[in-house]
Amino acid sequence: MSVDMASERDLLSTEIVNNGIESSGPNAGSLTFSVKVRKRLPDFLQSVNLKYVKLGYHHLINNAIYLATIPILVLVFSAEVGSLSREELWKKLWFDACYDLATVLGFFGVFVFTLSVYFMSRPRSIYLIDFACFRPSDDLKIGGYKAYFGDVFQVSKEQFIDLARKSGKFDEQSLEFQARILNSSGLGDETYIPKSVITSTENTATMKEGRAEASLVMFGALDELFEKTKVRPKDVGVLVVNCSIFNPTPSLSAMIINHYKMRGNILSYNLGGMGCSAGIIAVDLARDMLQANPNNYAVVVSTETVGYNWYPGSDRSMLVPNCFFRMGCSAVLLSNRRRDYHRAKYRLEHIVRTHKGADDRSFRCVYQEEDEQRLKGLKISKELVEIGGEALKTNITTLGPLVLPFSEQLLFFATLVSRHLFNKEGSQLSLSSGKQRPYIPDFKLAFERFCVHAASKTVLDELQRNLELSDENLEASRMTLHRFGNTSSSSIWYELAYMEAKEKVKRGDRVWQLAFGSGFKCNSIVWRSMRRVRKPSRNPWLDCIERYPVMN
Repeated sequence: MSVDMASERDLLSTEIVNNGIESSGPNAGSLTFSVKVRKRLPDFLQSVNLKYVKLGYHHLINNAIYLATIPILVLVFSAEVGSLSREELWKKLWFDACYDLATVLGFFGVFVFTLSVYFMSRPRSIYLIDFACFRPSDDLKIGGYKAYFGDVFQVSKEQFIDLARKSGKFDEQSLEFQARILNSSGLGDETYIPKSVITSTENTATMKEGRAEASLVMFGALDELFEKTKVRPKDVGVLVVNCSIFNPTPSLSAMIINHYKMRGNILSYNLGGMGCSAGIIAVDLARDMLQANPNNYAVVVSTETVGYNWYPGSDRSMLVPNCFFRMGCSAVLLSNRRRDYHRAKYRLEHIVRTHKGADDRSFRCVYQEEDEQRLKGLKISKELVEIGGEALKTNITTLGPLVLPFSEQLLFFATLVSRHLFNKEGSQLSLSSGKQRPYIPDFKLAFERFCVHAASKTVLDELQRNLELSDENLEASRMTLHRFGNTSSSSIWYELAYMEAKEKVKRGDRVWQLAFGSGFKCNSIVWRSMRRVRKPSRNPWLDCIERYPVMN
């Protein structure tokens, strides 16, 4: 009998149904629920309705203040006005205005003055008009290997190792190590590297090679940007360029000004040595300059030179960057002009910057130095993922109150308090660790689109696991790593370009760009989409977007 009852219970499932707000009776004004028992109902946790229940709960909590106060105000106003006829109401308003005209005029003047001060003192909105990402043109493909674009090779992982072996710069152990890293890197077979780093047996870290590569990628991205936006270079009032490794004299910003013959009073800045998160720092600087200089355009150029930092030695911690970093560049046009509201793609919402440089481990986890043979390279610490996680935790703790729904903040705070109050030593709240698992805020409720710096497959895996993001959330990051590799500070713009090519960005979507780099720094920037973004006519993904996403 008991066995039959147990098996019968296994075939039953319960479903909680929301019956809405009770209109009468002792429970009037309260939510009521009923429980339905069904056979062979799919697992509730797999039901798509669960998503809407959770979203509805957050919506209710976030708008509780309005739901509580608006009905009261409406009732009070209705009771006051409802006792008067229309003629009595107009008579009362006109009599009061005539009787104390000075008070009415004074109140109106104070209202207009306060409103004017508010609109004049509030920060100007910063709009992103458009952006462009460098990609060699197909008409430069002239044979050789899988693809050869003038001074740029497009190589597969196998061809990369084959060319590295033929260059004579690496011993067999170094080649085997790089092959193992590449096979698990998440990179595909169509990334770009300068021709000189593989085909030349001489030193490629020269000023000539660095300037040639920087000119190729920067001017390629800027030409496309000016063509797409129809903005003349002379109209740009602020120019910010960031490149971590290559910092010549004259600067890269001066190279751009000279090439495009920009105006003499342009405010130009060149950021160096700030790593893969420098693109967000550059946008932050451009925002500050635009706030101080109204009715202006700002251009932000983010790039990194691969050849100038190519390491030809045998130190494994310095060989890692060779396997991940690839050519890339982005150019972004910002504006603070109100008339650009209707043609802008995005509006800047928040920028949060975190710097952990005071900690020695963080400071040295990505460090440029010479090896024992005095060969210059970028040394990557084995503790990079751990240090990056600490910086990320600090950054999202600051960002959370700015973007998360109040309900998520309340849950996080409640969990934090309960952990401190009840997680005493020796408590048995969890069978695995003896501690209550910390509550991780659901950032999917704060953002619709995620652009996480495509550093490596390992970093993306760890970040996805810790923030509990879905595969779809990190699709743009993984596909950018596969197609273009780690393009340093410009990678978050290749990811946004991927979303635009897929036509995923809709009006009102919030886009979170997250980057981290040497120092150690972790920076976040939040944009809000001003309109539905259609597939652009110029985009680095257009020739291959139909093949993505791919299994990686």
